[in-house]
Amino acid sequence: MGCVSAQAQETANNEQQKGVQEIVVTATKRSADLQDVAVAVQALGEETLDQLGVTVFDDYLQQLPGVTAGGGGPGQSTIYIRGLASTTPNLTTAGVAGLAPNVALYLDEQPVSQPGRNLDVYAADLERVEVLSGPQGTLFGASSQAGTVRLITNKPVIGQFQFKAKAGVSFTKNGDPSNNIEAMVNIPVTDRFAIRAVGYYDNKGGYIDNVAGTRSAAESARFRPAGTIRDNGVPVNASRAGLQAGADLSAVNFILADNSALVENNFNDTQYLGFRVSGKYEFSNDWSLTVAHARQGLDSDGVFFEDPTLGDLEIQRFEQDEIKDDFSNTSWTLEGRIGALELVYTGAYTERETSQRVDYSDYLFVGQYIPYYICDGSVSYPGAAPTGTCQAPNLFVNSRTETQAMTHELRFNTPEDYPIRLTAGGFYSDLELLELNDFVYPGSTAIDLFGGSFPPNFSQPNAFISDTNAYPAGTIFRNDVKRTDKQFGIFGEATYDISDQFAVTLGARYYDVEVDLEGSANSSFCNSSGVDENAFGTNISDLYDGDGSFTFIGSCNDALRQTFTLGQSVADIQAAGLSAGQAQQVFNALRAPDKAATDGFIFKANLTWTPTDDLLFYATYSEGFRPGLLNRPGGAAGPNGFTVPFELDTDDVTNYEIGWKTSLFDNQVRFNGNAFFVDIQNLQTTLLDPGITNLFFSDNAADAEIKGVEADITIAPYALDGLTVSAAFSILDTEITDVLTPTNDVIEGRSLAFAPGFQGNLRARYEWNAFGDWTAHVQPQVTHSGSAATDIIEINRITLDSWTTFGLSAGISDDKWSFEIFGDNLSDERAQVSGNFVNDRSRITVNRPLTVGARVSFTY
Repeated sequence: MGCVSAQAQETANNEQQKGVQEIVVTATKRSADLQDVAVAVQALGEETLDQLGVTVFDDYLQQLPGVTAGGGGPGQSTIYIRGLASTTPNLTTAGVAGLAPNVALYLDEQPVSQPGRNLDVYAADLERVEVLSGPQGTLFGASSQAGTVRLITNKPVIGQFQFKAKAGVSFTKNGDPSNNIEAMVNIPVTDRFAIRAVGYYDNKGGYIDNVAGTRSAAESARFRPAGTIRDNGVPVNASRAGLQAGADLSAVNFILADNSALVENNFNDTQYLGFRVSGKYEFSNDWSLTVAHARQGLDSDGVFFEDPTLGDLEIQRFEQDEIKDDFSNTSWTLEGRIGALELVYTGAYTERETSQRVDYSDYLFVGQYIPYYICDGSVSYPGAAPTGTCQAPNLFVNSRTETQAMTHELRFNTPEDYPIRLTAGGFYSDLELLELNDFVYPGSTAIDLFGGSFPPNFSQPNAFISDTNAYPAGTIFRNDVKRTDKQFGIFGEATYDISDQFAVTLGARYYDVEVDLEGSANSSFCNSSGVDENAFGTNISDLYDGDGSFTFIGSCNDALRQTFTLGQSVADIQAAGLSAGQAQQVFNALRAPDKAATDGFIFKANLTWTPTDDLLFYATYSEGFRPGLLNRPGGAAGPNGFTVPFELDTDDVTNYEIGWKTSLFDNQVRFNGNAFFVDIQNLQTTLLDPGITNLFFSDNAADAEIKGVEADITIAPYALDGLTVSAAFSILDTEITDVLTPTNDVIEGRSLAFAPGFQGNLRARYEWNAFGDWTAHVQPQVTHSGSAATDIIEINRITLDSWTTFGLSAGISDDKWSFEIFGDNLSDERAQVSGNFVNDRSRITVNRPLTVGARVSFTY
């Protein structure tokens, strides 16, 4: 909440307004003073965003205690609030098979949350950033289970010409320089129509070095004995022991992967290029229409994590890493009145394309079967004395996603002076995500198992397929899937004034959500070997026809192909030539849903007490949910009678919260805060447990709870005109209370992921008259985060170190010009902001090293 107080700095030098500034937010879908809203809200206003140099998500993340992120790099982060996180985002499961986000991301009135990859919107010409902590589902829908982040843009101003330009340059210690430029113009076309446009370019120099290294297939998990202690302290259990553990490899010719051609200093540079144009037309004093169109291109190379076993800010990558992430977004908002009712209709359409190439060579360290695909001779066969040649284990993934999303919302507000104030409406969204991932093992084309010829793909029965061309050479696996998310909701919140001091708010939302997967996750065995092109190896559950029948296709060397129906027993299916396990899986698949569908209600209740105009206390009960998902390996049998579910249930959150908002000492001190308890049922997470299945699967793996306190204080004393001091903190205690999946990978009593026990910041800004109309300022800042785990999955779990960073800026400004110099991370701390251990190697995402620079802006 400390960033609410940051905006108070914006008028510390305003002689006509003393003390802490009023902040207007729209957290309840009504404009109101922050101090009058019984919701935990953090906000960064436009001037504060400028003062802090905020441009992208990572910049404002560090200003918001209680808000963290998983993943690493531009366009690849997932937001978490209050530590409600379970698992590390992963490329191979992030999109179509990934969990739905549990924090809603809004651009103005439209949700832009997407599975796996949050839309990385550049902070150009923003009016403010709002963060609503805790379940916000009654007003903001399914993905607001843990909270909502809202990016509010500046709207066209009718009757005024405005222009603003700003530019900056910075230099990073042992890294490349960065520069950016942004320009905005607001043009009053008529007395009822105005256009506003902003354009920007930001080049962020790299600071991670790709250093020389070699590796071979001898390092594969295939040869790792049980009991081996991983770097995170977790031993390798028997189900993950190598298929040829302890084998004598002396007769094997291991060819080294050598990355010398890719060695490069500061290889993780990033460019943002985009614009937004909006127009507002006022039909009358009561009715207006605002239309906006934005386009953004993101181009990033390299990776943003380091290997702690190497030197400072160093990593070894054996294939090129790059991402291109482009989106366009068109939105329209109609506002007006029908009698006493205020009406708001907003719609939006978003298209997004990402093209990513990722070095996948680290998979070697957990991939049992890597040698099978890149080695010949007897290396591939357990029990035989290993001989032959293993090609270099440089692997990569080519990933392409295309997303289209349409949203509509219609809501009504009753007047503020009514004794009962109602906000109610309906919401509909339709998202389609196409994802094609090719897992490429270049060495596979050089071994005896493959002939090097890749015939056209064999289409799956009734399955979606986006590319009917031949697999590219070396492609061993392909995920080619279409995901469709449809959501319908009816929502409302009503507030009744019991008296002048007490008010009660009741809210509810009806939701109906469907998540559908089409397509397949296939191997290239039949395509590459040319054996029986009428058969195709695939995951058995991918062949469900959705009409009560199921087509089974055998392996490459098995021409068995037969359609089974719902009425057949396991014995009937097995009699057709399947094994007992295959027959049981077919039997289960026939009963599988073809969609993950859920509907129901969530509720909210709030009691507010305002004993004076300067004091507000509230107690809130609120619920949140996240949609379920279809499981790709659904139906697989596990231990203790467990079967991987075809469909995940929603995970449900119940939040109990008390809070306070106070303005003290004649508005010289603002002290806000809250304490909360969160009960989580059926927490969704993603697992890879060979004791259950050799594929990633998702499940409602655990129950958990979160306890916490958040607070912020802002001081703007009259006696020291021009001084504003703000501080904020978040304290979290998270715990898994019950394990629901029969796996040793989730442990009762462990903390949740990305949930630091303590986060806080302290900032001061002092402004004084320098000369003439020029005002000088100085602004020091310190930010701290405690340690945090990266996953609730034990084998993937590492602990990020605590960190503290310092910053300082100083400059001068008048009513048009502003000049500022700044220093970020002045102690050159390696803040471990995220990380993962997915491939049994620590990969730590760190902040930018010590950076100094200058900014200039002109406003007309």
